[in-house]
Amino acid sequence: MHSVVAEVWRGDFLESVHHGTVIATGPDGSEALRIGDVDAPMYPRSSNKPLQALGMLRAGLGLDGELLALGCASHSGESIHLDGVRAILGSAGLGTDALRCTAALPIGEGALRACLAGGGGPTPLTMNCSGKHAAMLATCVVNGWDTATYLDPEHPLQMVLRETLEELAGERIAATGIDGCGAPLFAISLRGLARAFGRLASAPEGSLEHRVARAMNTHPQYVGGTGRDVTRLMGALPGAVAKDGAEGVYALGLPDGSAVSLKIADGSQRSRPVVMVAALRRLGVDVDGDATLSALATAPVLGHGEPVGAVRPTF
Repeated sequence: MHSVVAEVWRGDFLESVHHGTVIATGPDGSEALRIGDVDAPMYPRSSNKPLQALGMLRAGLGLDGELLALGCASHSGESIHLDGVRAILGSAGLGTDALRCTAALPIGEGALRACLAGGGGPTPLTMNCSGKHAAMLATCVVNGWDTATYLDPEHPLQMVLRETLEELAGERIAATGIDGCGAPLFAISLRGLARAFGRLASAPEGSLEHRVARAMNTHPQYVGGTGRDVTRLMGALPGAVAKDGAEGVYALGLPDGSAVSLKIADGSQRSRPVVMVAALRRLGVDVDGDATLSALATAPVLGHGEPVGAVRPTF
């Protein structure tokens, strides 16, 4: 099912390998790259968030710009993210006590240090999915749906999000689970995920799909945070829509409809951007001509705090 997609070199010694599955498709949907069984169901994890955000807009959510980008985010927990979550909730007449996501510390290194230094601990607000949860709650308020049970897979909100994902992916949901934040999680294939991101990124101006894409690419800092590879990737690719996910998932769509989706089999995050950039090369993206993309093309392996090797793609 999986093949070796990245190697970990410490000096001239091959220390480890990462297996994974990857698909890259052109504007017409033709395969530029396929590694592994890209039609097998998998959980996209947080890579589903932009598609969920589209479902919320279709259900009447009024967000745009940076707050819509935050609704698609796995944010780092910086002040702009926390203030944004409060703003989304406030626009719906709600407070942070309405959040039902799992309490967690910020995932951004700087935000985590600041939180701990200030005597803070895990809260739903600082959980990286709180932007999505705030947007879900705001959507419920717009529609008069119950806000206490919005995480129930049978809740009207979750049914709308399920239908939206199936439409964009062009396939039926294969399984339903519970994500790390407590929200329902819908399984599709990597092919379906790539199809969905290609459609999102290439949607015509004025459409709700374009609204999501524009928000994310214009405000990538709200989708990730300082130093995050997903933020850097969208900053380097005008019009691109990219979203990282837990367990080594990554998806990206380009304005011409090209797309990449991948999953690292062991769930590791360190090889995920490396494999993504290698797939972008296969799509003809000028990786070497951009400092950010070329920096993401490998990941350093450290020895005594200094680079002594690299994580490199195998294709």
